[in-house]
Order: sequence, then C-alpha cells, then structure tokens
Amino acid sequence: MLSPGIIYESNRSLAGTVCCPILSFRARSVSPTFRQQMPVLADSEPSRKGQVMGVTEMTTVRFEQDHGVGTILLTNPPSNRIGSQFAVDLRAAVHDASLSDSRVLVIRSDGPNFCMGGNVPEWPGKSADWFRTFIAECNSSFHAIEALRIPSVAVVRGGAIGGGFELALACDFLVAAEDATFFAVEIRSGNIPLAGGLQRLAERVGRARAAKLALLGEPFSGIIAGDLGIATLVVPEADLDETSRKLVDKLANGPTKAYAAARTLLKAWSAGGVAAADVMMIDVAIDLFKTEDTTKGVLNSAKAIQAGVQPTPLTFFGR
Repeated sequence: MLSPGIIYESNRSLAGTVCCPILSFRARSVSPTFRQQMPVLADSEPSRKGQVMGVTEMTTVRFEQDHGVGTILLTNPPSNRIGSQFAVDLRAAVHDASLSDSRVLVIRSDGPNFCMGGNVPEWPGKSADWFRTFIAECNSSFHAIEALRIPSVAVVRGGAIGGGFELALACDFLVAAEDATFFAVEIRSGNIPLAGGLQRLAERVGRARAAKLALLGEPFSGIIAGDLGIATLVVPEADLDETSRKLVDKLANGPTKAYAAARTLLKAWSAGGVAAADVMMIDVAIDLFKTEDTTKGVLNSAKAIQAGVQPTPLTFFGR
C-alpha cells in the first residue's frame, strides 16, 4: 500500500492518447495546506494488490488521494474549459480514481470557476467526425464517474456552464455556493447538451422544468439550484469548503458497501424505473449481510432496541 498523505505523480506523457498504460511514479509530500483541508478519516479498506494510487499529474485535470478521499481537481483556471487535453486528462484521472481505495470522490476546481464549458475556439474548422469522437470521450469519462462504486461530490463555485454543468450533474451530491451560476448554454449556439445533461436534469427537476432551463437557455444561481433540487447543499461562498468537507468526511467514514448498493439500485431505477430496481433489490441487499459493516450495524441496533435506547453512531470501515 502507498503511504497515506503522499502524492504520487505519474511520469507518463499523455499527449495524443486516451489510454491508461502502466505507470511509474515518484513520490512527494502533500502540502500542509492540502492536508489541513482534508477531514480526519477512519481507516480505509486495504488497497487491492497490484493497484497504484495517489496522484496523476496532468495539465488540466489531476487526481489526488489522501486517506479515503479521492479528489479530481480541475487545474486550468480561470475557466477550466473542456478541450481535447481536458478529455484525455479527465479520462486518466477517473481511471486512477477507479483503481484507488478511495471511499468518496470529490470533484472541485482551482480558480474562481468550476468549469465554464467547452473550449469552443478549438472547434471551428474541425470535422463532424472529430467532434463526435471528442464528445464520445467526454461522455465516457462522465459515465465512468457514475459507474464508480463510491459516492461522488461536486463542489461548485463560480460558473458551471454547458459541459461543466453536465460534469456536476454526473455526481451524486452537488454542493454549491449561493452565487454560483448554472447554465445549459448549448441552445444559444443552436445545439443541445451533449454529455447527458438534459436527461439528468429532467431526472432531478422533472421534464417541464428541464425543458424551460435547456430550451430557453436561462442561467440560474446556486440558490435556485437548491430550490429546484439540483444542488444538495447551498451555502455562502465563504462557507463552501468547510461545508463540503463535512459532507465528504461523513461519506468517507460511512458504510461504503451500503452506499454502493444504494447507488446500484438508483442507477437501475434511472434506466428502467421501479420495476428494474425491484428485480435486483433483494440480491443487492442480501450481499450486504456478508459485510463487516452491516454485521456490526445490525448488532448495534439489536442491542439498542433491547436496551430501549437509540443506537449509538458507528464508524464504518468500508468492509
């Protein structure tokens, strides 16, 4: 296992490829500022043999891990726009996150904006085939975030525009600053959201509201995002980091296996409704009874019921 609190940087070059070859790493210490920002976590599940974790250093996106918290950091401020290199870097970062023993994934940004959308100046003169491949690569990464077995949290300040809005919608939880701006901007250039944002927006707010937001192309604030149910938590910008850390801390110390099971059922519901989730619900739930966390939780609840008191809070270990 790699040492907690150490960042591991990839020595590979990513230019011109979206694959994730075997990596070689060099270690460096996590900065004191970064360590101070992270919560104190329970022990993570031991990393699986042969898997490499830590940080992959790239130009527009970076994956970091500190104990049970994995972070995908957008590192091309002030706009963090989605261009060709972003697509390559995000795919590699999500791949590294999937190989880590993180128990929660955070997506946040450097600079004043989460992500201001596509790098449109890169597009004129490109063929439809180039654009199709570029969009497919972005979709692959966004879907891979949703396919992870751990909960994900988008932390949004500034603009989450176009594809940046869609990236935030790929996460389970969205923590937003009150003055953040969300905007399905594509209709203004004669297009539609191309990374699944429209249907995911409809899933959260309903068809009529999604149609209004996407077809009229109207930006809205973090406060409105909270009122509509798009954002999980909405706070003043000054409180954003602290609020998101508390949520991440709770998830990182929670019953990771149960989180994975719940997310499996929600994904089945998204694809096929209540009937599709019902088909797999019992199998998914029964598998939890084999886990250390559920065994401990059931015993704790049984003792509390017998004593006529509320169950004491537990720290789970993701096993």
